[in-house]
Amino acid sequence: MTETTTRAIDTGLDGTALQGPTTRGLWATLRGRAQFWVSLVLLTALALIAAFPGFISGLFGESDPRACDLLASNRPPSAGHPFGTDVQGCDVLANVLFGTRTSLFIGLATTAICLVIAVILGTLAGYLGGWIDALIARGADVVLGFPFLLGAIIVLNTAPDRSPLLLAAVLAFFSWPTFARLIRSSVKEVREREFVQAAHALGFSSFRVVRTHVLPNSLAPTLAIAATMVGGVIGAEATLTFLGVGLLPPAISWGVQLSTAQSYFQLAPHTVVFPSIFLTITVVSLILLGDALRDALDPRGRS
Repeated sequence: MTETTTRAIDTGLDGTALQGPTTRGLWATLRGRAQFWVSLVLLTALALIAAFPGFISGLFGESDPRACDLLASNRPPSAGHPFGTDVQGCDVLANVLFGTRTSLFIGLATTAICLVIAVILGTLAGYLGGWIDALIARGADVVLGFPFLLGAIIVLNTAPDRSPLLLAAVLAFFSWPTFARLIRSSVKEVREREFVQAAHALGFSSFRVVRTHVLPNSLAPTLAIAATMVGGVIGAEATLTFLGVGLLPPAISWGVQLSTAQSYFQLAPHTVVFPSIFLTITVVSLILLGDALRDALDPRGRS
């Protein structure tokens, strides 16, 4: 086989790249969408907050979220505490900013674990088919048979130590089937295309075909949904923590803040309002980013 023939198959029978939208074409589509820029600005700000929470909170007052004064319990926003203080007299702003790091970590870690599991199992099921496909499909059905929140509550209630990583792993365990099914469907469709059949006919290994042709053309829908999933996971973490089965103090997250402040909403509404605002902004930003990526990666999905 000549090098020219190999390059022709790797770039497609018609000479075009088989990697979905090019980087230039993707950027050209994204930069024309206002929702992409809004989500990018907001998520960049949240990333900076997660990276430097102490520095940013120190600019407005207290830089230590655990520096508490019981005599200042549930005080409203003031010059030294722009977001007020909580029931323990801790600075709400510092806790909100430090909670950004934990909440984003759980969202990103859960999504990353889901993608790794889903890409491996979904590709095996879609590409190989047969009994492997049936086995993976039945395993996914078993996991989907458990209601998401109920399953997470049962598992987390048996855990002696609920760390952010453990919470991410549990959420990923109950979330991967949806991604795996999506990837399986895309892989099954792509493996029948002419350029994949031509690669097989020329003697390319299955691993090379999957790596260079099948996966790059199958992941676009999944990557778009992944951005939205990060926001959903952050909301799920806050919900589980609010219900008392997620993170526990002294861990710092928006869910912990909301869980602690729920009994004092009428007395100190600021302890609920500000974490809720950050949580809402984060989830909405990720949904906007996911919608923008979906439209850019799959123009047929535009509404």
